[in-house]
Amino acid sequence: MRLVIARCSVDYAGRLTAHLPSAPRLILVKADGSVSIHADDRAYKPLNWMSPPCTLKEGDDDVWTVVNKAGEKLIITMEEVLHDSSHELGVDPGLIKDGVEAHLQELLADRIETLGDGWTLIRREYPTAIGPVDILCRDGDGTTVAVEIKRRGEIDGVEQLTRYLELLNRDPHLAPVKGIFAAQEIKPQARVLATDRSIGCVVLDYDALRGIEDDKLRLF
Repeated sequence: MRLVIARCSVDYAGRLTAHLPSAPRLILVKADGSVSIHADDRAYKPLNWMSPPCTLKEGDDDVWTVVNKAGEKLIITMEEVLHDSSHELGVDPGLIKDGVEAHLQELLADRIETLGDGWTLIRREYPTAIGPVDILCRDGDGTTVAVEIKRRGEIDGVEQLTRYLELLNRDPHLAPVKGIFAAQEIKPQARVLATDRSIGCVVLDYDALRGIEDDKLRLF
């Protein structure tokens, strides 16, 4: 990971346009290729970012240009670099799920056919360069499906699944790969974002998966 603290301005050019005026900011360049710009507030949320796959070109005129596969651009104009360092973090072991999420993953993997007739499991915790996918499976038509499981489904979970899908779809042995966002509760904003990205949403009933009640899932 590369950390740059600099006084800079930022312009985004794509479906919309946006401008961040000159100010001191933190720029993160991660091993997966993503670039994000942060201020000293907003907790973990960046002011602007470009998700992978994308390319970063550092010009001789102190202008960084980040371009994604859709041709959208993030243009960072450096005025003064205060800090620039790189650190090798290695492979992250990933988030250890709480008991409910881990059990939901185990139950759904064991009963993958509840997602649809003819569905088959490839494996749980399918490894990728940015962490394991909860469940990788195939639907009744043989299409590969990545399933991300949360206890409470929020926008961050959809973003996480989107990054997995971008990586998995580069593998010719798996592509095309669809996505399913599964949770006990899915927030409206997360559902809207998932729908916009052609990701299916499934509301999981923990008791039903354990066989306490009707074992059907509600698929939207």
